[in-house]
Amino acid sequence: MPKMENKTAEEKQHIPLMTPYKMGNFQLSHRVVLAPLTRQRSYGNVPQPHAILYYSQRTTQGGLLIGEATVISETGRGYKDTPGIWTKEQVEAWKPIVNEVHAKGGIFFSQIWHVGRVSNKEFQTSGQDPISCTDKPLAPQIRSNGLDVIHFTPPRRLTTNEIPQIVNDFRIAARNAIEAGFDGVEIHGAHGYLIDQFMKDQVNDRIDQYGGSLGNRCRFALEIVEAIVNEIGGDRVGIRLSPFASYMESRDTNPGALGLYMAESLNKYDIAYCHVVEPRMKQAWEKSECSESLVPMRKAFKGTFIVAGGYDREDGNNVVVEDRADLVAYGRLFLANPDLPNRFELNAPLNKYNRETFYTSDPIVGYTDYPSLETTS
Repeated sequence: MPKMENKTAEEKQHIPLMTPYKMGNFQLSHRVVLAPLTRQRSYGNVPQPHAILYYSQRTTQGGLLIGEATVISETGRGYKDTPGIWTKEQVEAWKPIVNEVHAKGGIFFSQIWHVGRVSNKEFQTSGQDPISCTDKPLAPQIRSNGLDVIHFTPPRRLTTNEIPQIVNDFRIAARNAIEAGFDGVEIHGAHGYLIDQFMKDQVNDRIDQYGGSLGNRCRFALEIVEAIVNEIGGDRVGIRLSPFASYMESRDTNPGALGLYMAESLNKYDIAYCHVVEPRMKQAWEKSECSESLVPMRKAFKGTFIVAGGYDREDGNNVVVEDRADLVAYGRLFLANPDLPNRFELNAPLNKYNRETFYTSDPIVGYTDYPSLETTS
C-alpha cells in the first residue's frame, strides 16, 4: 500500500498547482485559492446558514479560501445582501461558517471592503450620499455577470479629518474578523472601490496629503495596512490590488508605477500576501490581450504573491512553474466546481458556470447545487 501513496505524492509533484506551499505561518497543501466572490445571499447584510455549506463544499485540508467581500461599516454598502462585519450579530453569524471551514482543515481569510462611490442613497443610512476621495459621479455600469446595470448617486468628498475614521473602521472590521474566527483578512484595494478610488489618478482629484503624488494617493491604503497590522499582526493580513484594471471607471495613467510602488511599500509591513489581478482583466468579466505584466510587482514584493484573473488549469500550472506567482486564485471556476483542486489534480472536466445566478438570492440554485465529482459519478 505505501507504494500507491508514494505514487500519488509523486504525481502531485508533477502538477505544480498541487504542490504544498508555506505562506508565513500557514502550511498550504496546494496552490489553488478560492477567490473572493460576491454572491449577495446574506439577507439584510447578515451571513446566512446556507453559506456554511457553500464554503464547506469548497474547503480542502490545507486549502486557502478568501471569503466574499464583506462590508466594514454602514457607509460601505453598495449592493443588496452583501455580508457585513461591523455588528455583533454579523460577527456571531460568521462563526459557524468559519468553524465548518476549520473543521475540514481549511484556512479562511475574510475580505474586508468599503465600496466608496460605488453605491447609491438607498444603501446609505438616512439617504446620505456615498463617500469617496472625490465628488466626481460614476456613470451607470454593467455588472460582472454581463447582465445587470447599476446606477449610482454622486458621492460626497471626504474631508481630510474624516479619513482617520474610515481607517479605524477597517481596523475594527479586522479585529471583528479575528473574533469571528477567521485566520486573517484581505484588504479589498481593487476593482474601483474606496481604496482603489484613492489610488487611481483618474478618480482621485484631491489637493491634500491624500491626493496628487503617487505617494499621497497610496497613503490611505498604507494607513489601513498599518492600522490592521498593528491590530492583528502582519502574518494575518493580505491585500488585493488591481492597478491595471479600469473597473468602475477607476483607471490610472501609469498602472505599472502604481503597482510597483505598492509592492515595494508593503514590504515594510511584512504582510502575509499580496493578491493582484492580472492586467488582462481590464474589466471584471473579460480577458483582453495586453503587453503589461505583474512580474515587476512579483519581484519587488517579498511575501507570498497571489495572482487572479482568467486562469485555467494550464495557465495556473505555468505561472507557478515560471515563478511568476506562488498561488493562483480562481473565481468563476471555483464557483461552479466546489471540488476544483481535486478536478485539477485528476485533470477532470469542469462544470460550466451560469452567469445568471451569480447574484441571485436563492440559497441553493447557482450557489450550493453545482455538483462535485463524487455526486456526478
